Amino acid sequence: MTGLNRQTFPVELEITFRLAKRTDLPKLEWYGQYAHFRTVFRRTFSEQEHRRRLMLVADCADFPIGHVFIQLNSGERGLSDGRARAYLYSLRVMEMFRGKGIGTRLIEEAESIVRELGFGWTTIAAAKENPRARRLYEKMGYRVFMEDDGEWSYIDHEGRMRNVHEPCWVLEKRLGIR
Repeated sequence: MTGLNRQTFPVELEITFRLAKRTDLPKLEWYGQYAHFRTVFRRTFSEQEHRRRLMLVADCADFPIGHVFIQLNSGERGLSDGRARAYLYSLRVMEMFRGKGIGTRLIEEAESIVRELGFGWTTIAAAKENPRARRLYEKMGYRVFMEDDGEWSYIDHEGRMRNVHEPCWVLEKRLGIR
């Protein structure tokens, strides 16, 4: 073997799916990549403490390498209503771990939690510029039932208002009874 012919070997990693802990909040920024969502993560965690939202993470060696958030009641009946529908959002997996089924497992785990809470439906949005996400959701049994203009805003880690325009498809899935 020469210096040009590098050997590779597979590494098996244990992934645990769990609700976020307060100590995960800085780690969710992924070394600064998502620092601008710092206040969003803090607010979402506070709402988790009050059982209005949940933050499900894919944990690898005490580091959240992926997540999906669950909104239990949005006030928008088409998304989540606190009784029948829950909204999954902010699905994200670190780039180096993509394509290994972690996103799929996050959605499946979120659906299981939502089902155990008595919800019969989940909704999820796919940006119109992200056909890969829509294909994944449809493969998992979701069907488009409405469009959303994707207008929302948040305050970033520097206190600046950020406006987002991301038109999306909103998909729904009826959850089977266990």
